[in-house]
Formats: sequence, structure tokens, C-alpha cells
Amino acid sequence: MCQAACPLCAREIDQDFRKDLQHHLDMDKILQVFDQEKIKQLDKMFICGNYGDPAAGKHTLEIFREFRKINHDIVLGMNTNGGIQTTSWWQELAQILNRPKDYVIFSIDGLESTNSMYRKNVVWSKVMHNVRVFVDAGGHAHWDMLVYQHNQHQVEACEQMAKDLGFAWFRAKVSKRGFTNELQFPSGWKPIETQTTKISCHALKEQSTYIDAQGRKSPCCWLGSRQKDFVTDFGSIQESWTSSQPNVVCVNSCGITSNYTRFTDQWQKTVELN
Repeated sequence: MCQAACPLCAREIDQDFRKDLQHHLDMDKILQVFDQEKIKQLDKMFICGNYGDPAAGKHTLEIFREFRKINHDIVLGMNTNGGIQTTSWWQELAQILNRPKDYVIFSIDGLESTNSMYRKNVVWSKVMHNVRVFVDAGGHAHWDMLVYQHNQHQVEACEQMAKDLGFAWFRAKVSKRGFTNELQFPSGWKPIETQTTKISCHALKEQSTYIDAQGRKSPCCWLGSRQKDFVTDFGSIQESWTSSQPNVVCVNSCGITSNYTRFTDQWQKTVELN
């Protein structure tokens, strides 16, 4: 579920995804994959979404509360466009995500004049209101900015606004999803050429896994990013890395050249603000 229509999101480009079928992840689905003993072993859990926004999920607050109840030391986080939900919802979220390393990443791609060029249907005034409510309630906010040609001149201004609003971090990155006629890569930047036979797996490094809104488990969110070929078998994926035809998703995300992958190469700036 999501109110936005970002042009390069899987919601918009995956022809097998049906917006009329509403799926909301809940604790029952999660516990079918991870029982309480496994949850107790986790260092971190964050909610993002290939096809939706956690702020649009019916059970997001409950999921955070239950994870914290089961595992008192776990780090909790969330990624959102920031343009939905009520004042009381954001206040309650700040109360639940109240540990020093807990966070909410607000994906804000520029200033008021440019944010909606990618974040279609996201209302700027609503985002700013929700940010202020969350921060004023004690929440730790991070600003992630996708940089394109149309907004690259605003990176410094966005960083300053993030500081003024009380964000803890500001990050700027180039989208690894590609471009359109309106969404061009920033001037002076080219994606690295990845080798097809060497994979530096992000999920293995983090020892992480991904659960989608339907409760299905995949090795990572990228391998679970297409409805028709949702990947569950990690063994066959790993075997492909040493073959002449490694999994194309792994190559595009974690294929390496020198010390970089397509994932790590996209990060342009990371600043701790307070």
C-alpha cells in the first residue's frame, strides 16, 4: 500500500503487480517465518517495502511494538515518503522508536519545487508537518535524497534544511533504478561498469533477509522485487555466482569493480548533523 506513484517504483513498472489486491504485513505472517526465539537473536529490523510504504500499513505500529516487546535491545527503523498518516500516528511512532539508534528515514528528493517530480502524489506540506511532529516527539529522523539533474543544485540547501529541522543524518544518493526522459542522472555522474563474475553480497554481509507484505521470505529485497519471479531459493542464487550466467539482479546490485558495487557507488554524501 502506498499513496505515491513514483515513476520508477515497482508499483508502477511491474506489470504483474496489482494495486487492487491489498496486502498488509502483520505479526501472524512474520511469526510464520521468524518465531520469537529467532526474533530475540536479531540486531535490527526495519520496514521499507518494494511495493508500498510502511506508513500505509495497517499493522506497522503493532509490528514495531511486538518486536521491541520480544527483543528489548533490537534496533528498529523505517523508510517512508513521509506524506501520509495522522499527527497522533507519528507521535506514537516516535514513542515506540525511542532508543538512540532507532530511526525513520524520510525519502525527500529535493525542496518543495522538485520533490514531487519523483515523489508523485506526495504533498510537501504534509511531509514537513509529519517530520516536525516526529522530531518534536523525540524521534530520530534521517533525510535520504535521490539526486537527479533536476535537483542536484539543491543538495546543499536540502542538507541545511535537514539540519534546521532537527534531522540526525542527511544522505544524498543517485538512484540505481535508472532514468527516464524527465529523470536524468545528475551531470558528471556515470554508473560504474560492474564485473559479471564477482558478487559482494550485501545480504550475506549483513546476515539479513527480507519478508514481503504477503509474508513471503526472500534472501534480500532486490531478489524479491518482481512478482513473477520472486526468489526464495538462496542456494541456487549463490551457485549462479560462479557460473557463466550469474543472477542478473545480483550483478546489478552487488556486482563489483574495484571496491565498489552498484549499491555502494550510488551514495554521494553522508553527513551526521547532530
